[in-house]
Parts: sequence; C-alpha cells; structure tokens
Amino acid sequence: MSLKKLYIVLTVFLFGQVFAQSLGKELAEKEEKYNPVPFIMHHVQDSHSWHLWGEGHESVGFSLPIILIDNGLKVFSSAKFGHNEDEVAEVDGKYYKIFHNKIYETNAAGDITEHDGHPTNKMPIDLSITKVVAQMFLAAVILLIIGFATAASYKKSNVPSGIAKFMEPIIVFVRDEIALQNIGSVKYQKYVPYLVTLFLFIWVLNILGLLPGSANTTGNIAFTLVLSVFTLLIVNFSGTKTYWMHMIDPLGKNMPFAGKILVYIILVPVELLGIITKPFALMIRLFANMTAGHIIIMSLISLIFIMGTYAITPVSLGLALFIYVLEVLVAALQAYIFTMLTALFIGSAVETAHDH
Repeated sequence: MSLKKLYIVLTVFLFGQVFAQSLGKELAEKEEKYNPVPFIMHHVQDSHSWHLWGEGHESVGFSLPIILIDNGLKVFSSAKFGHNEDEVAEVDGKYYKIFHNKIYETNAAGDITEHDGHPTNKMPIDLSITKVVAQMFLAAVILLIIGFATAASYKKSNVPSGIAKFMEPIIVFVRDEIALQNIGSVKYQKYVPYLVTLFLFIWVLNILGLLPGSANTTGNIAFTLVLSVFTLLIVNFSGTKTYWMHMIDPLGKNMPFAGKILVYIILVPVELLGIITKPFALMIRLFANMTAGHIIIMSLISLIFIMGTYAITPVSLGLALFIYVLEVLVAALQAYIFTMLTALFIGSAVETAHDH
C-alpha cells in the first residue's frame, strides 16, 4: 500500500472515530444512560422460556412446560406468560404471574403485594422445566449418544475408531490421573464411572453455556448445590472407621484424654464442620467461576452502549473474544477441578490406617 493510500485510510479512520464519539455524546445527552445490569442478569439467570434472540413479538425462541402443584397438578405452556414473561396466565380459574423468575398466584390484574421488599403472594410448588433444566436434559442426551456410540465402536473392534478415539484418552485420564492418584489403587475402580460421568457432564454443560442463546447451567447455584450434595453423600457413606475416628478423636489414642480435652473442644467441631465446608467450597467455586466469566463477557460488550460510541467496538469485542477463548479453557479446567477434589475427598474417606 502506497503512503498516499495509507494516509487516506488513517484520515478516514480518525474522522470516523471523532464522528462516532460526537454522535455518542449527543445520544448520551438526549437519551437515558444505558444500564447494563438487566441485560447481564437476564443472561445469567434462569428462565421459564428459552429465548434465542430478538425482543418482544419479534423475538425468536420457544416455550417450556410449566408444571405447578396448586390444589392439583397444573401443566401448561410458558407462552401463557407472554414473550417477556410479564403477562398474567389464567389456568383453571386461577391466575399466575412470574415475578423475579418465580411464579406467584395473583388476581386477574396480576397484582403482587410486597412486605419489606418480599412478595407475600402465595407460591405454588413449581416443578417446571426451566431453561437450566432443559439444558441439563440436553447435556444428558448428548452424553448418552456419545456413550452408546463409543460402546458400539468397541463392539466392532478393540481398536478405537470414530468418537471412541476422542473419548478413550479422556476416560483413561480420569481413571489414572484423577481416580487412581487420589483414591488409591485398592478402591478407586468402583468410583471411576461416577467421576467420568461427573467430569463429562460438567464439561459439556460448560461448553453449552458458551453458545449464544444457551443457559448458564453451571453458573446456577441450585445446580452446583445438587452436585456438591452428591459429593457429600458419596464421601460420607464411603467413609471408613478410620475416617470417622479421625473426626471424633483427631489426636489419637496415644495422648491421655485429660490432656487433650481442651484441644478437642476446638478440633472436633472443626473436623465435623469440614463435612459441610468441603462440598460447600465445591459448590461456590464452580458457580462463581462460571458466572464470573459470563458477566465479564457481557460487561465488555455493554461498554459499546455505555460509552455511547461504536469507536469502542474493536476494543470491546476484542477483549470479549479473548475472555471467550479463555472461558473455553476454563470450561475444561473447572470440570477437572470439581472432579479431582471430589476424588480427593473420597480418597480421604476410604483411606485405611495401612494405606500410604
């Protein structure tokens, strides 16, 4: 490119920046300041319908089933709540409305009464298939398809082919590097199926959560709570006598009880509290890391509208793309960390006095 053409390109670019900035300032003066919080929270929160793109009646998406228990079973489509989930749904002579992603019983006008900022309307038992739940089913179907395809490959030949070539290294990695290393060679095998399923389930959901229009399933505290409860139950039901004796008698039998009673007042409650705090840490770690990544990406995109100029677009989208690529790595990393710590907790529970 000649110097003359380069000068023209730079001039046009600089003029465009000045024009975009001046236009952004005018828009900012005329219009209300853009608030990115509703946009970001809409992305990371659960929903009773699956919205893909667009707004209002021009939006593209599909409705999900609403399942309520309120003097009987009530099943209907979330389309009754309208495109923005702000309309009143009439079902069998009763009226329901979504308020802060929860369904309340209301009157025909959809009035929500509040006390100290909390709704006082009656809440039916909600067993609806929300966006997060639907994506969990989708991930389960994907894993079933992959599992049956892998099994079919090994029925034809012991040499892996197709999807089995991709799955075998992952399964071997979870078995040898996570289960064997953290649980021990004696008891690790019976926990491998659970750990492989856990790793793949979290990983697939993390990847699905990065797709446009998808749900942030692993960034939902209820989902990570259930996973941590599974870990809590498996660890403690697998606990050996050594594991429980360490909780009750952490200093061992060599020290006289009279000399350690004061220490036990502190140690025993701490050890017992560890039963809850370990899975609680798993719950918060996965939830916080996956939610933070989504919020950062949405915040960077929102900079375009906050600044009121398209001149910031290259920087905003460039940083968002960088974080997006990083999130692809974090998706696998968080699945590994959750699975590895679960195996570590199981290993500490099944360890015997003779294990080294």
